[in-house]
Amino acid sequence: MRIIAIEEHYATPTFMAGPGRGIAEQAEAAKAHPTVAAGFDRLVEQLCDLGDQRIAEMDAAGIDVQVLSLTTPGVEQADPADAVKLARDSNDQLAAAVGRHPDRFAGFAALPTGDPAAAADELTRTVRDHGFKGALINGHTRGRYLDDEFFWPIMERAEALDVPIYLHPTLPPHAKDQYAGNFSPGTTAAFASAAWGWHLDTATHAVRLILSGVFDRYPRLQVIIGHMGEVLPVMLPRLEQALPVQISELHRPVGDYMRQNLHYTFSGIHSVPAFLALFLQIGADRIMFSTDYPYGSLSKAKAFLDHLPASAVDRDRIAHRNAEELLRL
Repeated sequence: MRIIAIEEHYATPTFMAGPGRGIAEQAEAAKAHPTVAAGFDRLVEQLCDLGDQRIAEMDAAGIDVQVLSLTTPGVEQADPADAVKLARDSNDQLAAAVGRHPDRFAGFAALPTGDPAAAADELTRTVRDHGFKGALINGHTRGRYLDDEFFWPIMERAEALDVPIYLHPTLPPHAKDQYAGNFSPGTTAAFASAAWGWHLDTATHAVRLILSGVFDRYPRLQVIIGHMGEVLPVMLPRLEQALPVQISELHRPVGDYMRQNLHYTFSGIHSVPAFLALFLQIGADRIMFSTDYPYGSLSKAKAFLDHLPASAVDRDRIAHRNAEELLRL
């Protein structure tokens, strides 16, 4: 069975010296703790490797293709002029790696969302010149979300090019105030990010997109979210109950957009109950495999896929057919 993983991350030296310097700083700080330092050192190495070592790890886990995207925090929080240059440099380096290994890698573009016209043009350039399969956007742009019509030139261009946008988490605005409490700074950092804040903020972002009418304006636009739907499957019945079309003034019920304009990936969550909530609400034809490499384990994700409580046909769709159809792989 072919296996395509579609939320898999990379970094470049230029990125690591700029927006990604927090990752490098964490690795440096961890050197005082030998049991932790090895993991951080390996993380940076894995992010920056776009060649033989990454492919060897894919082979060992049985992963055929990775769709690569620039790691969080991406370029969304950078000055727009700097973001334009950094996105282009990152995309060109990714294109070179895909060119060297076209059977193993594909690409999602990094976009300078602070300049939507430039972002739309960069999406066009990477799709037409490099064969990229869409773009990955890391959440809000300095506190502004994609439901703001300021960003809709990007949405319009994605629909015209017939490529999806992957909506990836980033740290919520004002996270230190919202998530600080009667607990340690380390707990606050985890609570605001991977434990909770990333996912709630991304779920809210996706609902904001739906309620803004962006999918009524651009009905063929497709958006991907990770982490088994970022809690949305559990809340879908409540959303539909509390936001009927009489209130939302949308063309369709909220759940229709979640089933017709959104796609979902594993993205590092290997939980049968979480999978079943997504599977029962959305169906197998909109779920895709991912590992969140290198933050998630390739082998654990593959083992979870192998033992999914799903039919062979549904497992086949999740492993590769859905990605092949959406991304034309």
